[in-house]
Order: sequence, then C-alpha cells, then structure tokens
Amino acid sequence: MFFKYIICISMTEKDKMISGLPYRTNDPELIDQRTAIRKLLGTYNQVGVHEGHEQVEILKLMLGKVGKGSWIESPFYCDYGYNISAGKDFYMNFDCVILDVAPVTIGDNVMCGPKVQLLTATHSLDAKERNFSGTELGKPISIGNRVWIGAGVIVCPGVTIGDEAVIGAGSVVTKDVPPGVFAAGNPCKVIKSI
Repeated sequence: MFFKYIICISMTEKDKMISGLPYRTNDPELIDQRTAIRKLLGTYNQVGVHEGHEQVEILKLMLGKVGKGSWIESPFYCDYGYNISAGKDFYMNFDCVILDVAPVTIGDNVMCGPKVQLLTATHSLDAKERNFSGTELGKPISIGNRVWIGAGVIVCPGVTIGDEAVIGAGSVVTKDVPPGVFAAGNPCKVIKSI
C-alpha cells in the first residue's frame, strides 16, 4: 500500500487521469490541454463541406490515432483528443461527444449515428469525496470492429462493445456488450444474436 502511495504522489495529474486514478481537473497542464483542443475544435467545427482535406488534417492533429478513411462530422466535441484512437473507415455522424479523460479505442469500420456520446469520465459514488473535491476519474471505453452504434446512444465509462455488435438508437450502455449481438434499451441489454 505504501509503495502504491509513493507512485501516485510522483505521477502528474495527467498520468493519474489516463491511468484511471482520481485526478484534479483544475491542474494547469490539463486546463491548457483542454483550452488547446477547444481552439482546434472551434476551427474543425467551422470548416466548410468543400474544405474536407483541411478538416481531415485537423482531425489528425486532434486525435491520438486516426485510421485511413475515418471521418467525424461537425460539430464534434471532446475533452483532450489524444486519448482517442480510431481505426480505419470509422464514421461518426453529427453532434457527437467523446469525453476522453481515459483511453477510447475504436476499431475498424465502426459507424456511429448522430448525437452518440462516449463518456469515460466519472466521479466517486461517495458524496464526501465527490462534492466540491475537484477530482474525477475515468474508465476506458473499447469498441470492436464492424460495430454500429445507433443515434443518441450513450456509452458509459468502462464499457467494452464486442466486434460486429449493433447498439439500438437511444440506448444507454452501462455494461459490456458481447460480439455479434443486437442490444438496445435503457439499460442496454442483449436482444438477440445476429
């Protein structure tokens, strides 16, 4: 326990954030990084349809990894960008949000409808820790290959969605979804194998 405490003290708030440990959101480095990504997002979200090449270049600057043929429609919003890794031929429709305080890994040939939210950020369930503490934590999200996520879906922190799964529109995904199934609802549940 003491060794773990020493390691935690020597970590930056960014290191803690990416590792899923409680971190302080008001850390100057993290504030600077959120400010920088918002400036890029402002430009990205204002680029016209006829300026697609410019938008692709901005997307490459913002995200940790962008596979060939991937595209995110604007407007798009994220916390940091560098924690997002998207495979090839990934498509995300209008008005989507990725809160990437923890890694978000998206496979190849993934499609997301409009208003999809991938949310890694969470807070302590303990009210005393949570209230006005300035801390939060994140749990990674992983989306497999050839997944289709319908319009308005919310994927909660720590969720993995398996290859070739389909998530029905409006679902709230609170638990892992196995590969090759259609799942829907609030909370999202497996409806059938596909």
